[in-house]
Amino acid sequence: MTHSFHIVDVFAQEKYAGNQLAVVTGAGDLSGEEMQAIAAEMDYSETTFVTGEPTDSGWPVRIFTPTEEVPFAGHPTLGTASVIRQELADGTPESVVLDLQVGEVPVDVRNEEGTELLWMRQQPPEFGESLDHAELADVLGLDAEQVDDAWPVQVVSTGLPTIIVPLEDRAALEGIDLDRQAYDDLVAGREAKLVHAVCSEPREAEHDLAVRMFSPYYGVPEDPATGSANGCLAAYLSKHEYLGSPSVDVRVEQGYEMGRPSVLSLRAEPDGDEVAVQVGGQVVPVARGDLLRRLMPYTPSARESTATCRLHHAQTQLHV
Repeated sequence: MTHSFHIVDVFAQEKYAGNQLAVVTGAGDLSGEEMQAIAAEMDYSETTFVTGEPTDSGWPVRIFTPTEEVPFAGHPTLGTASVIRQELADGTPESVVLDLQVGEVPVDVRNEEGTELLWMRQQPPEFGESLDHAELADVLGLDAEQVDDAWPVQVVSTGLPTIIVPLEDRAALEGIDLDRQAYDDLVAGREAKLVHAVCSEPREAEHDLAVRMFSPYYGVPEDPATGSANGCLAAYLSKHEYLGSPSVDVRVEQGYEMGRPSVLSLRAEPDGDEVAVQVGGQVVPVARGDLLRRLMPYTPSARESTATCRLHHAQTQLHV
């Protein structure tokens, strides 16, 4: 039995940029342990698994980092919706709904200035605790004055809690040298594991903000493009009127320090007592192939789990 997979670059303006994603289809017969092993083998920030046909709640999808399953992540949502739209759905629908652990997440396709963008409407944000600026400076390996004390360091969640850290300038952003022990101390006992640093000095004139995101807890030392964290950032920008207005419509650059330039479009608007958050970007197909089950009997050693053996002794075919 084979399981097809697709590799796409999300929030990319061309191949081999943005954030890589592997999408495994027809994955309903895989166990969670097998999915985790495959995600570890792929070793991207996330790998997704489409586990069945759509229901009234949308297409059932599970998301795994190299180390564990997560309830929501942004670039996997857009990338998976793109694969479903192009490869699985009838026709090429202009809207796809994913059924994730956080609930239904709709993704819409819009043509904006000749470019096809996929937009996801994230869950209503929750604003959590404010943290100490000096503590986050230590985590990021910066001087205390490089964290901008005009704005709060705050936990925000649209499904995956994120610590938003405003920095003084791009020099601070580029100078980050994450202290792993300080990071571990920070996230221990906290649900928020993502640290998302932002400054208002992007490299490109057509962009508004520059960001970097770190989450070693999930096996992601640094991420080239993070839809969930930037959704939290959009909510933060709106709530605190960081750009002078509660209405947010910006382009954010990420991944430049990693050689994976990424561009994310963020929109946010007050909606009663909540903030309506959307994150958009391009998805570029890169490769497709099959994961093959082992064709010959194999007896695992005492050190190996069945799921790991199946993966280590699988053959992979890529068609670029």
